[in-house]
Amino acid sequence: MTDAEILPAELRRDRIRGRLDSRGYVRVADIARDFAVSSVTARTDLDALVEAGVARRVHGGAVAAGAVPESPVEQSVQTGMESKRAIGRRAASLVDSGQSVFLDVGSTALAVAEALVERTELHDVVVITNGLSTALALEPGLPRLTVYVTGGALRPLQHSLVNPMGQQLIGSVHADVAILGCNGVDVEAGITNVNLPEAEIKRAMVEASDRVVITADASKLGRVTLGHVAVLSDVETIVTDAAADVELVAELRQAGARVELAGDL
Repeated sequence: MTDAEILPAELRRDRIRGRLDSRGYVRVADIARDFAVSSVTARTDLDALVEAGVARRVHGGAVAAGAVPESPVEQSVQTGMESKRAIGRRAASLVDSGQSVFLDVGSTALAVAEALVERTELHDVVVITNGLSTALALEPGLPRLTVYVTGGALRPLQHSLVNPMGQQLIGSVHADVAILGCNGVDVEAGITNVNLPEAEIKRAMVEASDRVVITADASKLGRVTLGHVAVLSDVETIVTDAAADVELVAELRQAGARVELAGDL
């Protein structure tokens, strides 16, 4: 039986598009398995969706063409506030006195910053951030916390500092742990971010740290966006919330990732 006899291409592609709409990402391997077609046919289906303007190819599959638009941090912080606070507290609990920390940008980074400030027993902690909002959120923790801002070109929306010059400080130091946000966590695609300039800074932080902790609410699991940050094996811990899909969590753990659910403290 040929691929074409199993399911008409038009119907198969409609179903693949449905997956893109619901998850934001599809894998070649999953299409081949679930629709009983060859990898060549699966790639041809994705190419057809790209030509139709509904998908964008990435390594191992495709993402929805309009997946995960960037929004202002002031807007994002109001979405899923309690989950982000729980994730922030969980991630902050992984920091010990005397350690150095990379902390990036975004609404979940703000929650981590606030949780670090709340931990009044912490002392001699150095935090290096490329986020102006993150730095201001850490200010009440001075002088128990020492805060360095990377410098660089200012981006709107997230109030982040990126290249040129954004990596100069990062390249000259080494941190015990990097606590980073993202827009996507996927078994095959790894950790991704919606914009390339910030993904570049996140990659530099990964390379310059001993441990990597990824903070990602449930909506980020199983998604892939444009900018690659890290492969899953680079990550020590993924902190998500109790609403995380149990199957996605199981897949990540089976792939070797340590996944912690906020609220389990």
